[in-house]
Amino acid sequence: MASNIRKAITEKILRSKVLQELKWSEIAEKIGRSKEWTATACLGDACFDKNEAEKIGKLFSLNDEDIKWLQIVPHRNIIADAELAKDPVMARLKEAVGVYGPAMRELILEEFGDGIISAINFDFKLEREPHDDGDRVKITWSGKFLPYKKF
Repeated sequence: MASNIRKAITEKILRSKVLQELKWSEIAEKIGRSKEWTATACLGDACFDKNEAEKIGKLFSLNDEDIKWLQIVPHRNIIADAELAKDPVMARLKEAVGVYGPAMRELILEEFGDGIISAINFDFKLEREPHDDGDRVKITWSGKFLPYKKF
């Protein structure tokens, strides 16, 4: 039930974003966060603090209950493969990890040793990179390395 409530708030935010012709970077500036984190939180995969939630609420004309829901730790979206296949951008991201993931894994383990990249202590940045044969999408991932504990 909680996830349905949060989805409805996300729909309100997206509808208002479109009507106001706002960019994620403009919204982020209003709350003092990155566009990447702001989009993540507005889409329901991170929670706002009270001050941020109130600013988002004002920007998108949300009611007091909606503003409180923005501050609740979300049920993060772990997208099923069937859902990934429906969206071409998500499918290409999965494909890129599928193709280059094994090499990335080997290079990470070679550089850092036995461990994993945190998806909790993590951020990303997305940029447009001009290129002669068409602009490119530049995605930078930054996750804390967590070595496996020996005991």
